Amino acid sequence: MLLQLFFKRNLYLFVLLCSFYSFAQFPRFKALVFYSTEVEEAHVNFANDAIAYLKDLTIGDGFILETTTNMDDLLLDDLQSYSLIIMLNDFPHTQQQRAAFEKYMDNGGGWLGFHVSAYNDKTANWPWFVDFLGGAVFYTNNWPPMPAKIIVEDTMHPVTKGMPKTYIAPANEWYQWKPSPRENPDVKVLASLSEDNYPFGLKDIIQGGDTPVVWTHTKYRMVYMNIGHGSRIFKEAVQNRMVIAALKYVVSTDKKGNVFKY
Repeated sequence: MLLQLFFKRNLYLFVLLCSFYSFAQFPRFKALVFYSTEVEEAHVNFANDAIAYLKDLTIGDGFILETTTNMDDLLLDDLQSYSLIIMLNDFPHTQQQRAAFEKYMDNGGGWLGFHVSAYNDKTANWPWFVDFLGGAVFYTNNWPPMPAKIIVEDTMHPVTKGMPKTYIAPANEWYQWKPSPRENPDVKVLASLSEDNYPFGLKDIIQGGDTPVVWTHTKYRMVYMNIGHGSRIFKEAVQNRMVIAALKYVVSTDKKGNVFKY
């Protein structure tokens, strides 16, 4: 009897250990990266740098990162198996792609978007996407790309926790939106251009006003970051830390459970 109990206990411990090591050694979530090689050169350069940066984060099998240049991959039957979709320099174009993205997000999908992935204007004709961004429609931008003083508006939010209240971001083309997503009560603005930057630009000039650059629409698992022009984006440690925190935040709020707590 004692011998049987001994074996049962050790078998239980063995199963637990196997389960732990199996979980620890293999990826805990999947992310799918969309990008294009047929867009503005500066946006292609950003995408190439971003993919290299994100791949470095998978070292040690931290997670599965897949990349695609085919926006029709939004139509995949197993799209919901990805805890996170990352759009670097492209966005859905066809009605089928848009419908698939809406379905993914409305069913709890996660999105991390950069720079031009949120671009929309009066020709876009996609009201769902405008609402998804908190009402934001592209209004103007600075030119040429320039470094900027950024105000971190909430140093307690998971995306910006522990960051300094201000930092200097690498050169970027910064978009201003009208109306500002801040006007939407469901939007949480996390970082914005400091008024110290204005008037901002040499050719195209942002004269002033509210310019959010990082925000989340709280009705969705999403973070938008208006960085992504050129090959200098990943040169600043504070900003890099925010990118990682944004990725982690979106994944951690998956309705399937927070993988970082297991």
